[in-house]
Amino acid sequence: MAKKIYLDYQATTPVDPTVLEKMLPFFSENFGNPHSNNHQYGKFANDAVEDARKAVAELINAENEEIIFTSGATESNNFAIKSIAKNYFDKDFQIITINTEHKCVLESCHSLEKEKFEVHYLEVNEDGLINLNELETLLKNKPALVSVMHVNNEIGVIQPLEEIGKLCKKHNAVFHSDVAQSLGCLEVDVKKFNLKALSISAHKIYGPKGVGAIYISNDIKNTLRPLIDGGGQEKMLRSGTLSPALCVGLGEACKDLKKNRSQYFEHYKKLKSYILSELIKSKIDFVINGSVEKRSPVNLNICITGKIAEQLFTFFPHIALSTGAACTSGTIVRSHVLSALKISDEQIDGSFRISFGRQSSKEDIKELLDCLIKIKS
Repeated sequence: MAKKIYLDYQATTPVDPTVLEKMLPFFSENFGNPHSNNHQYGKFANDAVEDARKAVAELINAENEEIIFTSGATESNNFAIKSIAKNYFDKDFQIITINTEHKCVLESCHSLEKEKFEVHYLEVNEDGLINLNELETLLKNKPALVSVMHVNNEIGVIQPLEEIGKLCKKHNAVFHSDVAQSLGCLEVDVKKFNLKALSISAHKIYGPKGVGAIYISNDIKNTLRPLIDGGGQEKMLRSGTLSPALCVGLGEACKDLKKNRSQYFEHYKKLKSYILSELIKSKIDFVINGSVEKRSPVNLNICITGKIAEQLFTFFPHIALSTGAACTSGTIVRSHVLSALKISDEQIDGSFRISFGRQSSKEDIKELLDCLIKIKS
């Protein structure tokens, strides 16, 4: 039986062993409620949560009190968009996002549209990148909440957050970004990017599933209101008992990135260079979806000409990859991201995502290439 190979790290990552080791005591002997500060158990748990909060803040150049723990990037994105839209602005404003955003951002915006909020969806070019001039034209019209993800979860293109942030600052817009797909391999600096809000997910950076964070700048934090009512445990903006184990997991993953991210970046870059050079040598007829240059080092989204990706996967079931399609209510729907690039349905159907991780090796890539070459011949 062939060795299983995982090349779907943009979907999720395994918990790093050193992260897991730090988490485990909080499932058993250190089980205190971090919001019960009248005894040692609670104080110990609270100290661990606050240490994790500090680690998240330091990684993105924020203040500790600007970090709020959530269940993940989906909750963070919902909170950022809906709470800012409903509470921050005191006069007519607009929401600006892009048509290749993660579904949770798009659905949050669709929900607000139903409540008569004004939303603009910027289109991307064939490389998957927005036109900054189009953004500025909108920004000149009225105050705005701008939400643009740093790295796309399907095609891996990197939006120019620093330039977008400068435009937002120039026109006094509130800038939010989902950095779930970039934090593990690229620099993220809330001050450099002029961000007022930012969303993080732990399981994309070798932390546990079920926890994430949102950065809310002190500049706007006091104007916002929670989406969930309750005890207001997280800065009166989110209610519910935090899991110290999960918070510690996110914090430890951030500590590791602060120390080792550049090393991981070089590893990913070498793997991507290798697969591209070997694909070209193989004479496989392929097309890269999205920008080649402005792209995350962990991502390659390609189409094998004349093939259907789902059918390709049946020839190498031991390799985990991702197609451009998602199953919704039993119906196969073509990727909205690939559709936004204005490529043909045939190219979308033949497209799949390869995403590398820390455990990925040249041997893994070679096995995938060998399988693709066999199918070609």
